[in-house]
Amino acid sequence: MAQLKGDADYGRIGAGYARRRRTDPRIAARVHAALGGARTVLNVGAGAGSYEPLDRHVLAVEPSAEMRAQRPPQLAPAIDAVAEALPLDDDAVDASMAMVTVHQWPDAVAGLREMRRVTCGPVLVLSFDPAELGRLWLMDYAPELQQVEAGRFPSIDTLTAALGPGTEVVPVPIPIDCVDGFTEAFYARPEELLDPEVRRSQSAWSFLEPGVEDRIVGALAADLASGAWDRRYGEHRTLPEFHGAVRLVVGH
Repeated sequence: MAQLKGDADYGRIGAGYARRRRTDPRIAARVHAALGGARTVLNVGAGAGSYEPLDRHVLAVEPSAEMRAQRPPQLAPAIDAVAEALPLDDDAVDASMAMVTVHQWPDAVAGLREMRRVTCGPVLVLSFDPAELGRLWLMDYAPELQQVEAGRFPSIDTLTAALGPGTEVVPVPIPIDCVDGFTEAFYARPEELLDPEVRRSQSAWSFLEPGVEDRIVGALAADLASGAWDRRYGEHRTLPEFHGAVRLVVGH
């Protein structure tokens, strides 16, 4: 493995991230509903601002300068801080959220406990269940990618234990035209994964050993050209949604 958990270099791979990792409105509706009546919301590992509600006061925390620079002008600037040491008092915000980011934290449990400390209401975590990553056909081409991701994402049990009793785990189906460019978003559009910019917006590829990504992409391209992919997985092209590994974990 080329890097360690929590060490994706967004200064190198983050350019153009906001063009591919956008808020999908169907997923956003689930997230915003789970925020309940919260008026103040903390977004930890906020990145370029995906899924931040526009009708509430949001305080964003993001340690990557590359990501902070990509936040659109209608969103508040993000504070340069990390999840494990949030610069807030106890119960400072009504709700908090962490959207597909906990796998980047050096200590996810410490970060979630910090979120719980500063939040008087719900704590939301959008993440992937590492035990369910094999549901996506891509992992048949890329077992190395599955191994990398399974080692980076905290288990669902780890997340629920960190957030405490009463934590709810909600499976999140992925719509066929999902605009948030994580890997499962392209379950019905395999050609998109041949685009280097698409893969750069998915940090897992940066953890592969040299040459592995080229082999995976080459095999996928060959199967798409020959029709082998469609013979094996073609039913995915018309599935209205995909039930994969995405989970919304809500600590009440």
